[in-house]
Amino acid sequence: MISRIASIVGFATIVLFGAAMVALVAGFFWFVTHVPEQEGVPAQKADGIVVLTGAAARIPDAIELLATGHGRRLLITGVHRAVRADEIAQLTPAHQKVFACCVDLDRSALNTLGNATETRRWVREQGFRSIIVVTSNWHMPRAMAELGHQLPDITLIPFPVATAKIRNEPWWTSKSTLRLLLAEYLKYAFAVVRMRLDPDVP
Repeated sequence: MISRIASIVGFATIVLFGAAMVALVAGFFWFVTHVPEQEGVPAQKADGIVVLTGAAARIPDAIELLATGHGRRLLITGVHRAVRADEIAQLTPAHQKVFACCVDLDRSALNTLGNATETRRWVREQGFRSIIVVTSNWHMPRAMAELGHQLPDITLIPFPVATAKIRNEPWWTSKSTLRLLLAEYLKYAFAVVRMRLDPDVP
């Protein structure tokens, strides 16, 4: 009897493990289909713009959106404490005046959750109802999930900064791209689980 029970438990464990693996693989393919491949002008303007620091092209693209009137103010969240404001302004020398008047820097956020938390604080202070979200295309699903959790009543408009490698070649042909997407998918899945287990936003 004991051996029979052990066999049943072992079989059930194998089935559950197999189902979990299938779910993870299916989730990964869903994830990669939701990574935007192309950039484009946002379909609508917003009250504000937020850019999550990371890849080099994100900040210049966000400042360009601000300069062309797609938002009234820009938050750059996750700025390293050692980086001066004038160093960031030099990334887009043609827009020095816009940077001086309408750009706010957040140096507190250390990760995507921190970015979302600081963005929530900034949005509330500004009284905004809509924001354009600027980040790398592979990072956009997680950024939108975290921001949507923190700001459920705010309209979020994604502006993905296309990574050339992902845009120019299929992800399955490059080990480095596959590793990047797989690592980001696991972070995304962990974030989704965390938010479902702790749905309340302080």
